[in-house]
Amino acid sequence: MVSKKEIVEIAHRVYRNGFVAAYDGNISAATKSGTFYITRSAVNKGDVTEDDILEISSEGKVVSGQGKPSTENKLHLFIYKNRPDVKAVVHCHPIFATAFAAAGIAIDKPVLPEVILTLGKIPLCNYATPSTDELHLSLKPYIKNSSLFLLSNHGAVAAGKNLKDAYYKMEKLEHTAKTLFLAKQLGGERLISEEKLKELYSIAESTYGIKISED
Repeated sequence: MVSKKEIVEIAHRVYRNGFVAAYDGNISAATKSGTFYITRSAVNKGDVTEDDILEISSEGKVVSGQGKPSTENKLHLFIYKNRPDVKAVVHCHPIFATAFAAAGIAIDKPVLPEVILTLGKIPLCNYATPSTDELHLSLKPYIKNSSLFLLSNHGAVAAGKNLKDAYYKMEKLEHTAKTLFLAKQLGGERLISEEKLKELYSIAESTYGIKISED
């Protein structure tokens, strides 16, 4: 069973690595009882303690804890509702990944084999106002086939089988975004050939359970 201590550790890690600033970001995890732990609103992730972790229902109502849940709890709950395999969600504003989102550039080109094998395609969701229903609905076209999402002019969301899985996806996303940014400065990234790409798609599905659409 997930503990509040684990969420605190991930919160401190995302702040320490510069994935968030000030009160940015939110982290959640599913409990065995069908409820969800989520960081409260207006707290710096580097300062989060167990008292800053609230328990909410699938409707977003506070079950236990003091304070107001993250204003983007609907985003988290939407992912859990549509992806039973997801048990944790990490939403951050990592600098390079967010720069791609702000520039309207999806990270979905076949460039790095390890990204294809472990993360699959990373779509760019349409712009939506934070804290509104538009935000979580922007994930709808991609929710079944992706676990990482760039939010236009906003940031990124990672969904995982547990907290570490979600965090490491976010970490890998930022590393990828930084690599691609530098590659563009060196003249542009080189794409993997279609023939080799099909090999990777096959390995991604058979070894990592990631099914990638070829369209």
